[in-house]
Amino acid sequence: MASRPASPHDDNEPSYIDYETFLSPEFSATSFANSLVLATNNPQDSPLDLSTPLSRVLFDAQEIDSHIDLLTTRSAIPLFEHTGSQTKASKRIISELDGQLTSLNESYKQLEKEVIDKHGEAEEVRQVALRLWETLALGQSVARCLQLGKTLDIQTAELGSSGFDEDHSALIRCCYTILSLREILESKGPGEEGYGLQKVDAIRSLQDTVITPIERSVRETSERYVREFNVPANMTFTQGEQARGRLLSALTALYLLSPTAGMKIEKWTPRLLVQALDTYIRSSLQTSITTLARSLGQLSSLDKALSEVTSKCQAIVALELILDGIKPPEHPLLAISPHSHITNFLQPLLSQLETGSLASYFWRTMAGSLSTRVQDIVTRGGVVARTLKANKNNVGDAIRQAVGKGSQLPGAFVGPKTKAKSDANWDREIAVMVGSVVNNLGR
Repeated sequence: MASRPASPHDDNEPSYIDYETFLSPEFSATSFANSLVLATNNPQDSPLDLSTPLSRVLFDAQEIDSHIDLLTTRSAIPLFEHTGSQTKASKRIISELDGQLTSLNESYKQLEKEVIDKHGEAEEVRQVALRLWETLALGQSVARCLQLGKTLDIQTAELGSSGFDEDHSALIRCCYTILSLREILESKGPGEEGYGLQKVDAIRSLQDTVITPIERSVRETSERYVREFNVPANMTFTQGEQARGRLLSALTALYLLSPTAGMKIEKWTPRLLVQALDTYIRSSLQTSITTLARSLGQLSSLDKALSEVTSKCQAIVALELILDGIKPPEHPLLAISPHSHITNFLQPLLSQLETGSLASYFWRTMAGSLSTRVQDIVTRGGVVARTLKANKNNVGDAIRQAVGKGSQLPGAFVGPKTKAKSDANWDREIAVMVGSVVNNLGR
């Protein structure tokens, strides 16, 4: 238990003050004043006499003051001696600390001279070296881009005035050079090879005068080759191989030039390739629908129209064969091989058209459009409608033969490996095409 503080009563001095009460932890000034007033007054008296308890409190205060003065006077010498000893001890400590602080300050100055100042100089050297390294890296990137740009310019200049028509394989060579440039120019993050290249005038000039025009020329030429793909009835095997090679170069170029930035590999599709093929098929469909619909109003031209439609479909069948045999090449800008989700050039096109066969898509789409055209002819009536109704069996037979023939591979592309495909069953497509005309003529 903690000892209570010594009271003045312990010094054998007579005192009437109850120090125990004042030193008690439970002492309350309010309770003490209340008991003092009650001790000197009758609770029923009015008004209360407060002079007596006040005098008692003042007297007690004077007594305590006198006792404090007595104790201070009696203990003055010991107090002074204690204070003096404490002051001397403090001075000794300060003198010791002064020496140590002086030594510490000198050590810090030496450290500042040997480390901090040299570190500042080293930091300046580091900054200079870093900037020199950045300049060197930028210079190497610029040099590589200019070298690739020169290579690209030479690749197109060697073709002469005939352009890619004489050497269609140059399309692929140019594409790989363009992709090498694109890989550098698209690496724009800090620390990457292309960081800061956009601020170099020579690079901007290279993009404007060499890269962009040649890339546009390669893309437009490839799209033109796709549009011009055709399979005449008299095409020889050699001509078929030439057409196949030219189309292969164009399709590969469009595959390589398709945008890759910001796309996940599992969702990436060769957009330029699919767009060119989709445009080709829809153009063939539109031409065929227009030709056949016009011939239904002039039956004398039906055989010629069906021959043209047959030729269009055979070209699409040949295109499907070629696409099915082309495996995607390695793409320099894709993190992994695209073969994981694109097995050949045909697959993304079929996914785009939501079909399992290009020939089936051709006939079914044409049948959907012909139904409306035939209904219009019947609605208008007249000689054209009567003639068409009268010859609907002949028309149906002609369409049946055209669908069967148009769904076969052209002779220039038929070989041992393609025979099985050429013998496929097209009964459904025949029924859909014949029904689109005959069923809308009524009886």
